[in-house]
Amino acid sequence: MGLVRDVQEDGFAGLQHNFLTGRLEDLVRWSRRRSCWPATFGLACCAIEMMAAGGAHYDLARYGMEVFRASPRQADLMIVAGRVSQKMAPVLRQIHDQMMEPKWVISMGVCASSGGMFNNYAIVQGVDQVVPVDVYAPGCPPGPETLMHAIITLHGLIETGEILRRREATGAGAEVTVEQRDGQLEVPVRAPSAAPEPLVAAAPAPGAPRGTFSAEDR
Repeated sequence: MGLVRDVQEDGFAGLQHNFLTGRLEDLVRWSRRRSCWPATFGLACCAIEMMAAGGAHYDLARYGMEVFRASPRQADLMIVAGRVSQKMAPVLRQIHDQMMEPKWVISMGVCASSGGMFNNYAIVQGVDQVVPVDVYAPGCPPGPETLMHAIITLHGLIETGEILRRREATGAGAEVTVEQRDGQLEVPVRAPSAAPEPLVAAAPAPGAPRGTFSAEDR
């Protein structure tokens, strides 16, 4: 099955297969890409950015991902958002094991990817020591733009089958690192129409009694 842009540019010639001659494998990959359900799993400040990505401004619903599942048995994508402590590592592994196959993992932020600033005995120095990671999203914390870039990259790996080929070759996750995309959205800023009024009232005129103001101060 061809990509949407191929069909827009080339018409029906952009379709590699139609619904009669298409391969079942391509249909399965296409459906997997468009039905990723993330597990509700936030650990630290990166989770706030993950929540923002699911809000109306960024709208993960256009990728079929608006359903964050509370049960790992109904999810196939784990976004590790935040630092992973040694006590949380067994819990994370158990949730990952309970997720349905095939499942994917995004490591969000430097704390989850490498321990970040927490180079001590209490924090796992890289979540890849606990679960196989497919995509690393850099930043401290990465904004919704970077997370969505990592999600779109993961979707491309799923549809092309590259992610499963890498797993078979290495026995681990795809381990793809994306670039940081924060701050690339243009937000219009309106200039103030007039100078703001002073927050402190003017001092009383010279010679005026204490506690009173002149007519100019009203």
